[in-house]
Amino acid sequence: MNGLTVSVSPHIRDGATTRRIMLDVLIALVPAAVASVVIFGARAALVIAFCAAACVLLEAAYERALGRGITAGDLSACVTGVLLAFNLPVSIPLWQAFVGCVAAIILVKQLFGGLGKNFANPAITARIVMFLAFSVTMTKWTGGGGLFGETYDAVTGATPLTMIAQGNTGALPEITDMLLGVRGGCLGETSVLALALGGAYLVARRVITWHTPAAFILTVLAFTALLGREPVYQMFSGGLFLGAIFMATDYVTTPQTAAGRLIFGLGAGLITVVIRVYGSYPEGVSYSILLMNILTPYINRLTVKKAFGGARA
Repeated sequence: MNGLTVSVSPHIRDGATTRRIMLDVLIALVPAAVASVVIFGARAALVIAFCAAACVLLEAAYERALGRGITAGDLSACVTGVLLAFNLPVSIPLWQAFVGCVAAIILVKQLFGGLGKNFANPAITARIVMFLAFSVTMTKWTGGGGLFGETYDAVTGATPLTMIAQGNTGALPEITDMLLGVRGGCLGETSVLALALGGAYLVARRVITWHTPAAFILTVLAFTALLGREPVYQMFSGGLFLGAIFMATDYVTTPQTAAGRLIFGLGAGLITVVIRVYGSYPEGVSYSILLMNILTPYINRLTVKKAFGGARA
């Protein structure tokens, strides 16, 4: 007995760290970031870099002001900044993007205790705050000056979801354009191929599982098909792939079990379809993820497995 080590659970540990996981997420976001610069011009790179830097600096400044250890090095704030930028139009004023960074890092993350204690995804919640506060600029799909002051050709006009909502399906872009991202929308949500490539990387690295993204995307496809609302365009439009792959799979705010992740994806997909088809706003991904974030503790309680020899919590 003297040679045994007595400790509390967990007894099996993984070598993964928060920094390594977040680095994998950043690597997975690179294809969509490159696509955004190709599609929208150099200002896309400026918005992404600005949001990433602002989120990191805000987190470090807040923690230093409260005398806490600085956790910005774990890259979670950087991931939040990039994801927030992906949810913004290229023409967004930088001061408004900074407001979004404050909402994500200070209001949603740090005021609830920091990483691991926030009840909702910071980037998604910040997008909703910005949409309510800056509805005009958040739905302005126009180009502008690049990073060095040059002008560039950008995708302008209504998004495919707006066209579907208005019944203007004849003006929808080609499916190939939807896959490549040559259409109206936010920076990181337009190129489905780039997002899918990043998702495949995360699954291969075992950072995420397939359950939530597959359930989310296929639910939207199935129910819009039943309702006769351009299912393929609904699947490839808006922030569905971005939200399903990168934000509905957040470790903190989504279920811990495989069954729970399937329920989360199904619920988010249903809410998205209801908002898109019957709501006044053509997109519903952000609201669906936020609502399912709130239900996550109950989903965990419903789907948690009983420990061997114990009772269900």
